[in-house]
Amino acid sequence: MLKATEKIWRNGEFIAWDDAKIHVLSHVVSYGSSVFEGIRCYETPSGPAVFRLREHVRRMVDSAKIYRMDTFQFTQDELSAAILELVAVNRLTSCYIRPIVLRGYGAMGVNGSKNPVDVYLACWEWGKYLGEEAMAGGVDVCVSSWSRIAPNTLPALAKAGANYMNSQLINMEATLNGYAEGIALDKSGYVSEGAGENIFVVRDGKIVTPPVGTSVLPGITRDTVLTLAAEMGIPIVEQTMPRELLYIADEVFFSGTAAEVTPIRSIDRITIGNGRRGPITEKLQKEFFAIVNGEKADRHGWLTAVPSK
Repeated sequence: MLKATEKIWRNGEFIAWDDAKIHVLSHVVSYGSSVFEGIRCYETPSGPAVFRLREHVRRMVDSAKIYRMDTFQFTQDELSAAILELVAVNRLTSCYIRPIVLRGYGAMGVNGSKNPVDVYLACWEWGKYLGEEAMAGGVDVCVSSWSRIAPNTLPALAKAGANYMNSQLINMEATLNGYAEGIALDKSGYVSEGAGENIFVVRDGKIVTPPVGTSVLPGITRDTVLTLAAEMGIPIVEQTMPRELLYIADEVFFSGTAAEVTPIRSIDRITIGNGRRGPITEKLQKEFFAIVNGEKADRHGWLTAVPSK
């Protein structure tokens, strides 16, 4: 369950958590017209810091543009500043941040271009998405019977609320069958991504991950993993990935803002590697957490400090 904080930012002002309400006939309720982001703020020795804030805000603005919802009056810099202020106002040392852009109450009908576009920013405490024990032990997942959204149907590059109806089907099927998460294939039968995570395969010391063209959301943590792997001298290949490569991999892991870097120990009841976190996954995971927790220098400028209130 969500742990309420004190304030939510709405269209330029702070309101009480319980006052962040929309009308049941708002366009977003009937037609799923929203885009959003998931951002983490980490506790560091120097205070709370938001991870890759600029990239997340830019992606939300890009998503809004794709769906012609970019009529709100706030710049990327203003939204970034508001997010930092939100964390400070709620006096959190670490948290999950959820910016949302949605079409609000007004006209009814599929075309919501005449409806107001509202922007909300919220944050709350949230632990490990797939569980603390998953960080080392890994998770059991399955390949879903549901395919990932196809190109030229719903834009996969946009992080849109409607896209996650697809993700819900993938995740619900997996959890009902006793798995932690599901993996979707694209329309051609190649590996795409998890319900809310990008996926990486390690085989013979090389990292393989599906390209953006396989209906993959270009994850910011995905980009982080690719950057860290390149710095470590680990070969990386972005290529279409047949389903069976998952089964014969030495290691498989998820990445995402919520999942961070989570190893996968089995897929469709087939054990991956030694059935727990592999050495390359562990190396990347430790480097990732060392940077976001402030234990190592932020050499890429990925952390934005939250100003004290």
